[in-house]
Amino acid sequence: MTAPGAGRRRTLRRGARAEAAAALWLQLKGYGIVARRFACRTGEIDLIARRGAVLAFVEVKLRDDAAAAAEAITAGKRARIVSAARHWLAAHPDDAGRACRFDAVLIRPWRPPVHIEDAWRV
Repeated sequence: MTAPGAGRRRTLRRGARAEAAAALWLQLKGYGIVARRFACRTGEIDLIARRGAVLAFVEVKLRDDAAAAAEAITAGKRARIVSAARHWLAAHPDDAGRACRFDAVLIRPWRPPVHIEDAWRV
């Protein structure tokens, strides 16, 4: 018998490992990780990364294949990320002048991550 909440904890650990892999992948591509799991009352952003003049708000999805991962970033999820990005920019005026975009990093077991720059626009 499994303890109550064990499945949820396992899912959270897998998500944290996927976010760590995505952060490492972005760092290897020259990005600096500014924040992890930024949350406000209207949404959450998995990673906020900076490279040069670009500030990327990054959604990380772990699925068995890239198509399923991309489909998991629904319109509602994108709207919550955009709202959280607005909160970030309001609280960090130095970043407001940067070129901002929304990226996705798709994590699949035993395969390299897929980084989609400018995955959607507002």
